[in-house]
Amino acid sequence: MHNQFDANENSEAILKLNDIYISYETRKGDVSAVRGVSMDIHRGKTVGLVGESGCGKSTIAFGIVDFLGVNGKIVQGGIAFQKKNLVGLPSEQLRQIRGNQIAMVYQDPMQALNPSLRVGNQLAEALIFHQELTKKDAWDQSIEMLKRVYMPDPDNVMNRYPHQISGGQQQRIVIAMALLNNPALLIMDEPTTALDVTVEAVVLDLIDDLKKDFDTGILYITHNLGVVARISDSICVMYAGELVEQGTAEAIFDHPLHPYTQGLIRCVPKLGSSKERSMLYPIPGQVPPPAERPANECIYAPRCDYAAGECRSQRPALRELKAGQRVRCLRAERIDRQAWRPPINTISRRHSSPSAENEFDCVLNVKDLRSYYRQESNSVLGLIGLEKIRYIKAVDEITLEATKRKTLGIVGESGCGKTTLAKAIIGLEEISGGKAEFLSVDIDMRLGDRSLSLIKEMQMVFQNPDSTLNPSYSIGKQIARPLKRFKVVPGDQVRDRVVELLKAVRLDGYYYDRLPRQLSGGEKQRVGIARAIASRPNLIICDEPVSALDVSVQASILNLLMDLQDELDTTIIFIAHDLSVIRYLSDSIAVMYLGKIMELGPCETIYASPYHPYTEALLSAVPIPDPGVKQRRIRLVGDIPSASNPPTGCPFHTRCHRRHFAPDKGKICEKEPPPWQHVLATHRIFCHIPLDVLAEVESVVTAA
Repeated sequence: MHNQFDANENSEAILKLNDIYISYETRKGDVSAVRGVSMDIHRGKTVGLVGESGCGKSTIAFGIVDFLGVNGKIVQGGIAFQKKNLVGLPSEQLRQIRGNQIAMVYQDPMQALNPSLRVGNQLAEALIFHQELTKKDAWDQSIEMLKRVYMPDPDNVMNRYPHQISGGQQQRIVIAMALLNNPALLIMDEPTTALDVTVEAVVLDLIDDLKKDFDTGILYITHNLGVVARISDSICVMYAGELVEQGTAEAIFDHPLHPYTQGLIRCVPKLGSSKERSMLYPIPGQVPPPAERPANECIYAPRCDYAAGECRSQRPALRELKAGQRVRCLRAERIDRQAWRPPINTISRRHSSPSAENEFDCVLNVKDLRSYYRQESNSVLGLIGLEKIRYIKAVDEITLEATKRKTLGIVGESGCGKTTLAKAIIGLEEISGGKAEFLSVDIDMRLGDRSLSLIKEMQMVFQNPDSTLNPSYSIGKQIARPLKRFKVVPGDQVRDRVVELLKAVRLDGYYYDRLPRQLSGGEKQRVGIARAIASRPNLIICDEPVSALDVSVQASILNLLMDLQDELDTTIIFIAHDLSVIRYLSDSIAVMYLGKIMELGPCETIYASPYHPYTEALLSAVPIPDPGVKQRRIRLVGDIPSASNPPTGCPFHTRCHRRHFAPDKGKICEKEPPPWQHVLATHRIFCHIPLDVLAEVESVVTAA
């Protein structure tokens, strides 16, 4: 089946999926995971495959390369790669194609790299196996490929083990390995999900460049609409094992036809959006599991705002509604996207303005806070105590305030000290110096030395709920523990209060007796929030709580946090590397780099010129779910320096793209720490470059 949405429709597709059905054998019989999927991929083009977790995106990728496992099988349809049918192809022939003509890049590079082998040996092996080169020739070609993916010091990297390089460099190595044999098709399964926005931007640029250089067709799988908008020529939207919409990237974002596509776009915070002026509308319900998907009705009907009787009596076909755009919906012609209004029960309350007497109440006051790690030495001099003690300056001279009923966002790359700052405040890391007061109480002490009343008023929501939930205890017992520990309610009222907390985070009472393994990722994160608010704390610290969630679940959690803040009069510190999320949720923002704050101020001023050069680079890197929006291209060179040996002067000068605007052409940046410059009384920038020069910098993001 030829897909007319492809921009290269007159050329022969390198990969054609024709009405593919994939099933898994279970004790209850075959369960269908993918149903009737057809798509074409052409050379030099990127097809983005998007949808929530459980939609079948990765199953399609594994089906193409026959990695479905012992119980997975293609039960119908064909997969034609360069006119050769891959379905039923003998294993030996498939091995010759995999890694050679078809290559795959996975989400976690450490799962693809062997930790016990040097990088060079792993790269060379791909060439030796498929092209029968000598080890020297394979080694030389591997170095050249590392240069092509902009790897710094490639000769040195070849002799390192995977754990000795950063996550972004690991991902570049996996991409280099995939491209060594000049594949016709490159399959990328969430390759940038775990990366910082700055590293992600470089990897996405790299993918775009290599697509042109190698004339490779790319299937890019992701749930991030911003990423798919940036790199895709065409997009396939997948729901519950079926393609529900296909079209060019511009058509999908400008005129989405399927209610599911429209719902996904409404879930994503825009970079300029704030909680006062906008709202996220999560899609109600969840993707149905494969064993519970109906065969003879619209699979999206239970979650659709436009569903009618006909939707529950027949399964719609994928049809062309507009030139170059196909949709699986019976009512698509009658849907007016502009007239959509959210269901009443999904409208969250907007924050009411606090009274004047409480508006500037300081809940947390941090001044010159430091948190250093002692670096142990294994040298002989170190072991006998003659070597100078060195410290890793994870948090260095941080000054900020968090005020009542407000949200302070903290943003920056991995390794900048965001989480260490949060742990120092909560008491999980030692404060090495400076001052920290919470509700006018000195909190310069570890968690074990704090009083129960202090712990009760300060709680934390962690990034990975699996690491904080005990798999052996029911959800109810785990939420009940802080209620009992802090004596929030009498013992005979604990269960009722747990049920109230579950309902507060939009979970039903029957979750009380469930175990963590019976919950989805979003549900586990809601349990983590319920446990954090059980004591009705004055401060909640959220450390990347939505970074690994689908866009719909992410929207639900963000709305939930704002509603709970309104109900409980709680202050929130929200840590993330996604500036769109930070902008949507926060009242003020601190931009951190190498243990220091580079810029601090209200949201409206942080996202408008003048910017600190680091803030400018972060804004340039964030993926925006709108192909029509233009971003100035600013890419930081190199990695964050080591906190054990930070640069002299300005910590950012080694990567700064604007240092030549500083006095003496930036030489002062290398020698002297920059001063704090005040844009407004509440907005300050840590930089040598004069404010009037920074103010002349054009906006990073502009509409087309």
